[in-house]
Amino acid sequence: MKNTIAERIFDFLKNFPPFDILNKEQLLKISTNVKVIYVENNTFVFKQEENPHQNFYVVKDGAIGLYRAIENDQILVDICDEGDIFGLRPLVQNDHYLMSAKANEESILYAISVDILKEIIASNDKVNKFLIASFSSNIKTPYAQNSTRHLFANVETLESNNSNLTDFRTAEYSKNPVTCSKSTTIKEAALIMSSKRVGSILIIESKNPIGIITDKDLRLKIATGLISIDEKVSEIMSSPVITVSEKITTAEAQIAMLKHKITHLCITKDGTPNTELIGIMSEHDIVVLQGNNPSVLMKEIKRAKDVNTLKYIREKASTLLKSYIEQRIPITFISNIISEITNAITVKAIELSLNEMDTKPPVKFGWLALGSQGRKEQLLITDQDNALVFNDVKEEDYSKTKSYFLLLSKKITEKLNIVGFEYCPAEMMASNPNWCLSLCEWNAQFNTWITKPTEKAIMMCTIFFDYNLIYGDKELVTKMSEFIFKTINSFEIFLNFLGKNALINPAPLGFFRQFLVENDGKHKDQFDIKSRALMPLIDAARLISLSHNFKDENNTIARFKKIAELEPQNKDLYLSCLDAFKILLRFRTEQGIKHNDSGRYIALDNLSKSEKLKLKSCFKPIKDIQDLLNIRYNLAQMM
Repeated sequence: MKNTIAERIFDFLKNFPPFDILNKEQLLKISTNVKVIYVENNTFVFKQEENPHQNFYVVKDGAIGLYRAIENDQILVDICDEGDIFGLRPLVQNDHYLMSAKANEESILYAISVDILKEIIASNDKVNKFLIASFSSNIKTPYAQNSTRHLFANVETLESNNSNLTDFRTAEYSKNPVTCSKSTTIKEAALIMSSKRVGSILIIESKNPIGIITDKDLRLKIATGLISIDEKVSEIMSSPVITVSEKITTAEAQIAMLKHKITHLCITKDGTPNTELIGIMSEHDIVVLQGNNPSVLMKEIKRAKDVNTLKYIREKASTLLKSYIEQRIPITFISNIISEITNAITVKAIELSLNEMDTKPPVKFGWLALGSQGRKEQLLITDQDNALVFNDVKEEDYSKTKSYFLLLSKKITEKLNIVGFEYCPAEMMASNPNWCLSLCEWNAQFNTWITKPTEKAIMMCTIFFDYNLIYGDKELVTKMSEFIFKTINSFEIFLNFLGKNALINPAPLGFFRQFLVENDGKHKDQFDIKSRALMPLIDAARLISLSHNFKDENNTIARFKKIAELEPQNKDLYLSCLDAFKILLRFRTEQGIKHNDSGRYIALDNLSKSEKLKLKSCFKPIKDIQDLLNIRYNLAQMM
């Protein structure tokens, strides 16, 4: 009697790698031993750090999300759908799972015994190469049609370029850190560092790390004569140290170093300062491992002497972005890195411009990034959006003060233009007198926009409310924020107008689930992913954050995370919006890199069926969040 179930499994698997390179006998053996598993929505198949199952999995129907825990944050790394394999690496390498796998919808999986696969590997070199490619990339690629299939078809090319695929491998570190006690003198510590030929020494107490001294400390604090070399190391050590687990990945290490502005991480048994020191990881270790490292770019920016050097570094950052996208690194990590580099370039442009001015600034000021840079979501090189705020001055000093800051702003925007950030066509830049204002003027402007919410005023709010201080006096910006929230609280109907604006672009699908495209103009029949997909999510996150008086974060992903905490009854909706935003942001970035443009307008004819389906899967959260806004802010009455 025929095994019809096995035949159906056979017919399915033969269309996907590596099963498509098996002979009939091998594939039939696998098909007859498959276990069919039904997984309910939001159910885990396995969790990070869990010991591996005896089977790996192929998605028959549905979708499985792969999540990576980074600094207590569950980051969606990938979505596996029809034909995708997951959970294979730990079985072959006899290691725990590096990610969690959870059903994003009801799913049917084929569970395949790794023992059968191992038998086939021994006699099929092509399957063996498939595994090598899989483990080298270490992350599944969501867009299987364009990425995964292509990847596995070019294993030799991949293997020759493995040096770039490092961000999610466990980072290497020195297992023999040089140490001393806090009673050691600085001179003794320096001699130890010299004899060991190392650039740092850790201070320990009961085997636990309590401080660190680097070459930089010796240069700045000892060589300058500020502190005697005969003092104890405790006088100049940096404390407390930043400690991490030995399982930290290169990506996590980079984020930690950037976040804390340090060059060394202490490795302890459990990742906390309260357990025994087992190693040290330096910025140099990551540079050696990865080559093109964001920390290196940050250092180059700080050392830059002219704008042409900044342009060169910005081009290297674009190359880094492309590399990260190709490696399928999580978009949250990419955004953090690229935003830090962009901000550092802006700071250097400001510093170079200040050096060109005849005098120092007459009063304190702040340089604000607006729009996507302000939200830390600017991955591709787009036009500038910035503003400047300066401290209030006496009426007789106003004209001279404003002229100073307009000249400074012109120098800064010129440098940013040379670097690659084009001038804003609408002149939303600090070099425009309208956006180079004193604190009092900014407050008056915000008050007008909020209390007289015309269509133009609301549009301005969506741009200027997403500001981020890049350089200058934080207190000025704090006062601006406090004024904005105070004014909104006294004129709450403003939020209704902001909500109405958030519904200008409806969910991107029309009748029969067709994409809503541009009807005319230069981009006729193209899909505007910015206006129709990203902006509705950005606008919704901003509006709800404002209604909660949430001042501390303007990044869309961070906003959705925060409001998910504040509104647990809507948590699933907000997290689905968060995931959709990540996917859409990555998709736009990929399209921009591919076509060397902003990635905003997409020719649907050039997309595969798989890509279209993945885009459409992001549109339901947009409709759902807009429905919520419509009800919450009574927007039907305002239409």
